[in-house]
Amino acid sequence: MNKSQKIAVLIPCFDEETTIKKVVTEFKSALSTAVIYVYDNASNDSTSIVAREAGAVVFVEPQKGKGNVVRRMFADLEADIFIIVDGDATYDASMAPRMIDELVQHNLDIVIATRTATDSNAYRSGHVLGNKAITGAVSFIFKGGFTDMLSGYRVMSRRFVKTFPIVSNGFEIETEMAVHILQLGLPYKEINTKYNPRPQGSESKLNTWSDGIRISKMIIFLFKEQKPFQLFGIFFILLMLLSISLSIPLTLTYIETGLVPRIPTAILVIGMTIMAFVSLSAGIILDTVSRAKLENKRLHYLNYKSIYNSIEN
Repeated sequence: MNKSQKIAVLIPCFDEETTIKKVVTEFKSALSTAVIYVYDNASNDSTSIVAREAGAVVFVEPQKGKGNVVRRMFADLEADIFIIVDGDATYDASMAPRMIDELVQHNLDIVIATRTATDSNAYRSGHVLGNKAITGAVSFIFKGGFTDMLSGYRVMSRRFVKTFPIVSNGFEIETEMAVHILQLGLPYKEINTKYNPRPQGSESKLNTWSDGIRISKMIIFLFKEQKPFQLFGIFFILLMLLSISLSIPLTLTYIETGLVPRIPTAILVIGMTIMAFVSLSAGIILDTVSRAKLENKRLHYLNYKSIYNSIEN
C-alpha cells in the first residue's frame, strides 16, 4: 500500500450510536493515513456525536435510504481509493490493507469482501437464502460470477466511483452496482472476510421481505434497461406461442368447413399477434438506445485513469 495514496473510508449510518465508535476506531487503526467519513442518514440517536468524537469527519444526509447516502458520498468526496463499509461493526477492518493491495496490484476497479460468518447469529438464514437467490438471479441474467453480491464492504477506485450513475434509493444499491460492473465488464475481485455478529444492543435495519422485494424490482428494472431485446423478446415468444396454439383449431375448422365459427377467439389471436410484433419492435428500438447509453458510459469511464496509472503519475 502506497503512502501517497489518498484513501477515504465511507461509512453510511442510520441509528448506529452503539457501533460507530468501534468501526471508526478500527479503520483508523488499520489505515492510519485514511480519512474516515461518516454520513449520518437522519439518525434519531447520537450517531453523529459519537462518530465525531471518535475522529471521523461527519456529514448529514437527510434524504433517507442507503442509495441516497452513497450517491451523495460518491458525488461529494475526492480520493484515489474509496472504501465503503456499513457502520454496524460486523466487518473486519484489518482486511482493508490487503483489499487495497489487491486493487492496486491487479489494477482493478473494485474488490468486494465476501462474508464468512464467525457465529451462527452473524448471518441469519433468511438473509443467506435471499442473498444466494438474488446473487444467482443477477449472475444468470447478466452473465456474472458473484458469490456475495450484497456485501456492504468494498474497496473501489476513483474511476469506478466517479463513473457509477446511481439511481437506486435504498439497499438495492449493491444490486445496481453489481449490474453496472457486469454491464461494462469492469475488473473486480472477491476476497473472503470474517463477518461478525452485531454487538449487543444494536439492531439490523434490514427487512428480509420488504428489502428483498425492492431488490427484485431493481433487478427487473435493470434487466429492462440493460437487456431490453431479451426482455421484450420473451414477451414476443410467449404471445406468439399462445396465439399460434389458439389459432390451430380455428385454422383446421376453416380448412374443413370454410367457416370461422369462433370469431372472438379469432380476434384475440389477431390482437395477440399484433402485440407480439409490437413487443419485438419495442425490444429492437430500446436495445439500440441501451447500446448508445452503454457506449456513453464506457467513454465516460475511459476519461478517468486506472488506479495503477493514477498512482504512478
